[in-house]
Amino acid sequence: PMVQHHIEACAKVPGMKEILLMGFYQPHEALSRFLVSAQQEFKIPIRYLQEYAALGTGGGIYHFRDQILSGGAEAFFVLNADVCSEFPLQEMLEFRQQHGDAHSFVILGTTANRTQALNYGCIVANANTQEVQHYVEKPSTFVSEIINCGIYLFTPAIFQHIGEVFQRNQQELVLEESSNGWQRAEAIRLEQDVFTALAGSGKLYVYKTDGFWSQIKSAGSAIYASRLYLNQYSKSHPERLAQNKPGGPIIRGNVYIHPTASIDSTAVLGPNVSIGEGVTVGAGVRVRESIVLHGASLHDHTCVLNTIVGWDSTIGRWARVEGTPSDPNPNDPYAKIDSETLFRDGRLTPSITILGCSVTIPAEVVILNSIVLPHKELSRSYKNQIIL
Repeated sequence: PMVQHHIEACAKVPGMKEILLMGFYQPHEALSRFLVSAQQEFKIPIRYLQEYAALGTGGGIYHFRDQILSGGAEAFFVLNADVCSEFPLQEMLEFRQQHGDAHSFVILGTTANRTQALNYGCIVANANTQEVQHYVEKPSTFVSEIINCGIYLFTPAIFQHIGEVFQRNQQELVLEESSNGWQRAEAIRLEQDVFTALAGSGKLYVYKTDGFWSQIKSAGSAIYASRLYLNQYSKSHPERLAQNKPGGPIIRGNVYIHPTASIDSTAVLGPNVSIGEGVTVGAGVRVRESIVLHGASLHDHTCVLNTIVGWDSTIGRWARVEGTPSDPNPNDPYAKIDSETLFRDGRLTPSITILGCSVTIPAEVVILNSIVLPHKELSRSYKNQIIL
């Protein structure tokens, strides 16, 4: 799971006492199994806290502030789940000790190009002290090339600032009858409501990283994020990646294969392929730039390129399933992946192909640049379509 990278990074921080996952999704058996497994692997307590509604990036931690502070925390990290990164958490801790005071807060920042910076929170910082002097979320004109990575280091003092926003929201809701019935005083956005006010106060700093970072806002960006993590594994955990062995499949580049997967020796995998639990890959299969989730079956001589294959899906013999990569500009070192709109000029934007769970693809068909919803049993080829 994507969030395992966040948990692993947190578990490496000396003195980390507990990891809390927050969201408004109903807990389910798969999540419970994952949490138990992660606790055993990383030897740290992990809990899931369910919000009663979507409370925003700040409202959730404010709602559960007593749980966060129950262990006497001196500081705590907040990581958005929809980002991939090297997570330089220890470096952020050391940075905070050298900048500001005991109640200072740190944002992880990185550099984007001038055009794409408009899609993120933009930070203007003092070049010498790295104090945040100005913060604008998704500005309409260029403000700064330093963008917010969605990874923060806070002290308990942050709750005072969030509480002020909560009180202000309550007063506004009382004084002005909102036309939007869904608005809540508890719905608080760290970026717009808190950071904008803290900028220039001497309490907010930015730690700039040169490591990899990407948002994961679309399925296409998930494949790009998988590539970044596999590349990191090749340097930090090469033992996690598959190697060419006598009698084994042909491995090209960085490939992860779950130990329970069954891979024919004539299959060719990679680069940038992740094979999940219980996956079956037949003879002569070619997989590249793809994620194959648990329980999927790729029959003999199938070709899977730039695709996410949902769990328990089946692809028949000699079928070809292919998408269009949506990578950032390789010639721009600061380029980020664009979150493409689903449609452009009334047509589906070419992107990676996505097969939902329990999809069946028949033999000898081609599925190109398409999105197939779960539990569909196809009977022919499709191109540039959403199959409901």
